[in-house]
Amino acid sequence: MKSKSMVVFKKEFRETLRDRRSLVLLALFTLMYPLMLGYMLNKQIERATQPEREGMELAVIGAAQAPNLMAQFKQKNVTIKQVDAMDEEAIGELLKSRKVVAVLRIDDKFTENYQAMRPAQVELWFDSAIDHGPRVRDVEAVLNAYSMDIASARLLAHGVSPVTMAPVKVQRYDTGGTAGRSGVIGAMIGFLFFPAFGCCLSAAVDSTAGERERRSMEVLMAQPLRTWELIGGKWLAAGILSVIAITLELALAHGILSWLPLEEVGTSWRVTSSDLALICLASVPLSMLAASVHIAMAMNAKSFKEAQTTASVVMLVPMIPGVVVSMMELKTAAWMYAVPMLSNQTLLGEVAKGQDIGAMPYLLTFFSSMVPALAGVAFASWRLRSERYVLAV
Repeated sequence: MKSKSMVVFKKEFRETLRDRRSLVLLALFTLMYPLMLGYMLNKQIERATQPEREGMELAVIGAAQAPNLMAQFKQKNVTIKQVDAMDEEAIGELLKSRKVVAVLRIDDKFTENYQAMRPAQVELWFDSAIDHGPRVRDVEAVLNAYSMDIASARLLAHGVSPVTMAPVKVQRYDTGGTAGRSGVIGAMIGFLFFPAFGCCLSAAVDSTAGERERRSMEVLMAQPLRTWELIGGKWLAAGILSVIAITLELALAHGILSWLPLEEVGTSWRVTSSDLALICLASVPLSMLAASVHIAMAMNAKSFKEAQTTASVVMLVPMIPGVVVSMMELKTAAWMYAVPMLSNQTLLGEVAKGQDIGAMPYLLTFFSSMVPALAGVAFASWRLRSERYVLAV
């Protein structure tokens, strides 16, 4: 004999699949976030690797006065474009055209001042509104290196060691490997859990507050069903939508991140297929929690419109812990696995670092959402026993 809750579940799930609005929301949330994440990371990779692929073009006014400097630029894969003298307005127009990274204007007295060992002035013009910051810094690095070479040569000519110009030598060591930087991507992809509260919103509210306004709830309650069986079937129907959406989202994001050349920006995606399967399993209660919260809020509302408005506001609450932790830059702690949705974000971030975190974080993530999800179902079942709810008074 079939469970009465499963009968309600099949009825509600079948009706949800016939609802075009629910299916559109499901497809939108499933595709939007992974594609946006892939697009942003791809653009970041393109900007980071563009100088190496294409080099950079530098417009130089008076290039003939500094042939050694021009040669040093060419060694750094900087293409020199010699241009005639121009005023400030013309330089601004040239930079706005984005044909060159910057304009280097060498003073007319550059050679005279250089030979007299006076400061030889050069002007570097760039547009900070254009995303050429890294390239401009590369140009400045070449200019600084050229200046230091000249200073060292002049000190040697006077019998002074160039070492006296650098009393402190700084050596930089970056201990942040690709595994640590992968946590940044894990934090970004953590927002993929947020649609769990959006995908089931329409189905949860429509099957409770909506059916009450249409007076179809009375027909269901006239059947030989317990309140928890009726609510349980509706809860499963709404929760399964979020489970499907989150699973497809994570799988799509995993495929995109595995395909992108993240090594170009000094990071990598270290989540394996087995890790992803465990994360999806641990995230099932989050989807069920979202469904129970929406159903409980809808059961406590006086109208369908009020239920939809309240649920839309409540769905933003689970984002608060993740935003606070990110703003305060808190380190990963055990208590984070006990907070719904924050636990999912933390779990994914730690797995993305390639660390062996053991089974406890998965269990805490699972039960941190499952316990309040069952509490929400219990509250909705208790609320359904009230005649005032059914009669909307």
